[in-house]
Amino acid sequence: MLIVRRIGASPRERGSSTGANCPDIFELSDGRFAVIGTEMTKELDELLPPDASRADYEKIVVISRDTLLRAKADIPDL
Repeated sequence: MLIVRRIGASPRERGSSTGANCPDIFELSDGRFAVIGTEMTKELDELLPPDASRADYEKIVVISRDTLLRAKADIPDL
């Protein structure tokens, strides 16, 4: 598996000059997406709606609204 490309603007383009706040989204060669964000499983797990679940190996990761909105144009429709 390889990282094919960044989805959306780089952290620097979004104003992170120090690297201290660098959420990011990448498209992988197998078609999945990888996300760098703040791990908040403990804080959000019990707040998931009843029809949502996660496996023990899955984590809830939070990214900024700006990160996702700037990625929108690069995400394929299908």
